Amino acid sequence: MRYIMGIQIGDREQEAIKVQEILSKHGCIIKTRLGLHEATHGQCASNGLILLEFIKDKDEEIKRIADALSSLESVQVKQMTFTV
Repeated sequence: MRYIMGIQIGDREQEAIKVQEILSKHGCIIKTRLGLHEATHGQCASNGLILLEFIKDKDEEIKRIADALSSLESVQVKQMTFTV
């Protein structure tokens, strides 16, 4: 199985530190992390998107991450699983 999580942050300035703390706490199970945000002419968008790929067999910890992130006001979490 391949576990992917999408994290949309509505207010990066308000939530970035909290999101980073959660991800750092569980960093050992994160295989790949990709951050995306709109940046044009020296200005960054206030929202952003993070994509995570997790190592296998960590369902309970992945759920804890999703729950912690979802508790933040401007954060939305979506998950996907793929069979390999």
